Amino acid sequence: MPTKTKPQTLPDGQQADRLLTSLLQIADIMNARKLTDNRRMGMVLKVVLDYLGVEQGSLMVLERNRLVVLAATRPELVGHRQALADDSVATWVVKHAAPLFIPDIARDSRFSKREGIYKKDSLLSAPVIHKDRVIGVINACDKSGARDLLKDDITHLLHLSSFILWTFLQQGLQKKITAQRNTLQQRNQELRRQEEMRSHLSRMLVHDLKAPLSEVVANLDILSYNISGEQKEFLEAAQLGCDRAVRMVSNLVTTDQIADGKLQLLFEETDCCGLLAEAISGVKGLARIKDIDLIQQHPQPECPLITVDRTLILRVLQNLLTNSLSYTAPHTAITLGFHIPDMDRIEFFVQDEGPGIPLDQQQSIFDKYARISSKQDALVGAGLGLHFCKQAVELHHGRIGVESDAKHGSRFFFILPVR
Repeated sequence: MPTKTKPQTLPDGQQADRLLTSLLQIADIMNARKLTDNRRMGMVLKVVLDYLGVEQGSLMVLERNRLVVLAATRPELVGHRQALADDSVATWVVKHAAPLFIPDIARDSRFSKREGIYKKDSLLSAPVIHKDRVIGVINACDKSGARDLLKDDITHLLHLSSFILWTFLQQGLQKKITAQRNTLQQRNQELRRQEEMRSHLSRMLVHDLKAPLSEVVANLDILSYNISGEQKEFLEAAQLGCDRAVRMVSNLVTTDQIADGKLQLLFEETDCCGLLAEAISGVKGLARIKDIDLIQQHPQPECPLITVDRTLILRVLQNLLTNSLSYTAPHTAITLGFHIPDMDRIEFFVQDEGPGIPLDQQQSIFDKYARISSKQDALVGAGLGLHFCKQAVELHHGRIGVESDAKHGSRFFFILPVR
């Protein structure tokens, strides 16, 4: 057994320099991006052991009531799991949350089966503590040079404990980030899969509905020439039902095309008064069913021309009218019109006498699948109408909005630039 010699301590200035150097080395290791976790922990352990001047040691982290070796000078120990029920130095340190110095392992029963492993007599084990809880253990033995480890070396080891703590926490944080990233990637993949399924369903829906709807509309149109009286009303109701179905399918298709950036606008010079008249004509049957008057309003005799995608803007007006019809009581009126706030813009509006829209819903109603209320009205649809309107108006570099209260109903408007 080696003879202990008197310890040689460094002056305070040199000791501080060594500590600072070790801390900077650990910081550089933690900031290195290309290192694996095992490699990083091994390099941190080497810095700690060099600082202490010892040849053997290990870093252990506490995971689910087990100590796991993250790094060790003996590679075969890396990954080893040790239950806290074991009678070992590391488990003692965890249970007591205090460092342990063993001056002579030959006299410690815990080392009776480890002859030939250690070169020197003493061993040091210290806890890594976070928020009054032990999260890891660092072990050191086999002091280099003539002298062995002394109890005073605990102080030197504790100098590095905060950086060792940083190492453990950063590694744990990195694992959490990696797990969250993997979860996010899985969710994104699932969202992409669902989006592909939705797009596929939309295409199938349009393909499967377009032909039969066209056939029904054509046959109803033929029947309208030969039916009168009470049966005429049933026929008109069937035609209106088909119109609603066609409009819903069209909204679904167009919103998907706009979202995918595949819709090309077909600009043409359009008469604003004629646009209003055609919009009213397309929903006149729906208004008659609910006994609601449709009023066209615009500056007289002014009827300007604007350059827009006429079909798209016509559908915007009809969707706004249908939306107002859905929430307006019988024996009231809906006004459709426009005015010109200045030479560069024109504002279209639909004013109803309905119950109004709560302030906290006035922005969200333009979201996809949003509905103003939970009422089950046959005219309401799936909540695509207003979302389609917003997309179509914004494609024209315009703006859409609503002004509403319980006393005066709702006024939907959209402003387009005059080309």
